[in-house]
Amino acid sequence: MLILSPINGQKGLYESNRFDELSSDHQVLAIIPFFTSLELEEPNSKQEAIRLEEAEGYAVQDALETYFGRGKKKKKFSVEFQNTKNTNAILAQHKITYTNIDTYTIKELSRILEVDGIISGNLDLNIQLSKGIPAEFSILDYFLGDANYGRIGIKISDGQTGKLLWKYENEITKKSGKNTNDLIDKMMKKMTRKFPYDKERQKSKKRKDS
Repeated sequence: MLILSPINGQKGLYESNRFDELSSDHQVLAIIPFFTSLELEEPNSKQEAIRLEEAEGYAVQDALETYFGRGKKKKKFSVEFQNTKNTNAILAQHKITYTNIDTYTIKELSRILEVDGIISGNLDLNIQLSKGIPAEFSILDYFLGDANYGRIGIKISDGQTGKLLWKYENEITKKSGKNTNDLIDKMMKKMTRKFPYDKERQKSKKRKDS
């Protein structure tokens, strides 16, 4: 059994002690749509619920690509990220959809997408985050962060072995961001020097090890 233990005292953050070994040859990662569980106050038909969950899952995929794309312009990361339009097109060519992608292993998806690793995750929501958080809230809720809209978990897995390399989990509140793009942007900025493919983080780690 794998026990997720925090690194550097960071709550909700895990990194495999084999990360450097397994990721040494990584050049390209693919971001796949996030698995979403959406519980809204107003009930929807099963078909509509799946459609909304799918939309939220693809919204996170898009938001992560946007964030990593900005870093690419600054040459901030040591790996490239496959264009999500290409990712989704290749998946579609292999008849892999949002509703059946969970039946494929990380190793299978990496082989199909021809990448070295997969960025995936889970999203548990009680609002449609892609449409923005509700406008009405008390100032006390904002400062206390009491308004809880769910949780998000981001994972990086090695394509060759399928092993989990890195994971970050966090609650989604009003302070997390006003929509999906804002949430991912704020969350990943908090992970600066913690994200394993960040070049500055890798340089710092090498200095400590030498």
